[in-house]
Amino acid sequence: MARPRKLDPSSSPRALLGAELRHRRERAGLSQNDLGKPLFLSGSFIGQLESGVRRMQMDQAAEFDKALSAEGFFVRNCAALGKSKYPEHFAEAAEAEARATRIREYTPQLIPGLLQTEAYARTVFREYQPTALESVIDELVAARLDRTQLLADPTLPMLWVVLDEAVLRREVGGPEVMAAALRHVADLMRRHRIIAQVLPFSSGAHAALTGPLKLMSFTDEPPLAYVDGMGIGHLQDDPATVRHCELTYDLVVAGAISPTASLVLIESVAEDYEHEAQRS
Repeated sequence: MARPRKLDPSSSPRALLGAELRHRRERAGLSQNDLGKPLFLSGSFIGQLESGVRRMQMDQAAEFDKALSAEGFFVRNCAALGKSKYPEHFAEAAEAEARATRIREYTPQLIPGLLQTEAYARTVFREYQPTALESVIDELVAARLDRTQLLADPTLPMLWVVLDEAVLRREVGGPEVMAAALRHVADLMRRHRIIAQVLPFSSGAHAALTGPLKLMSFTDEPPLAYVDGMGIGHLQDDPATVRHCELTYDLVVAGAISPTASLVLIESVAEDYEHEAQRS
């Protein structure tokens, strides 16, 4: 069960919802498990909602209104919580990412969002939404660049990424964009701000063939895993599921080349792209 912590209800819609959920649950004489069981939610999940750790979803808000006779309080205030500059499926993960002390990530196709340059991110979003207005793309790019500010702190979060070799070889935005994007990753490695490894094609089949994986650890919260796909994403907090994701990441790391060798490879590929850009 999540450890209770003091919340300031005025600090955010999430804190307001958490404080009110705890107040109404205790007034109803229910434990966290009692409230969660008929809603197919664990007691620990209820505790994380009350502590402001997890984001309340609209369907959960509706169930809490019914279970606690809240007369629509949770639905009304959940609407305010739902306003985010990130896509709905990623909003809670982005908030967790901002609180994390350690992030470990494997990406099979793209440079991770936290490491992307503006030109690289713009190309990715334009490919995702080929008919979107330029203003929409601008907003998406701005939100992604805002996320990269997490790395402005010299030490936290500790970021460890494993890039599939396909990330280096897939030409996103042309050779000039790729050269700059890879140089950016290499620069972060040389400044010891991130740990990065490359999983080479020669490793063959591996544990994360099904897609990308992000693991997040916190000072006073249980670890989370985030897995995503085409326009969908799932934040996992079940301990057994998180442990399996951690094992998957460890197996990927075991197949990757060392950070030193990875830096050499990344810079070599960047140089190839630079030569290609000069010839064109």
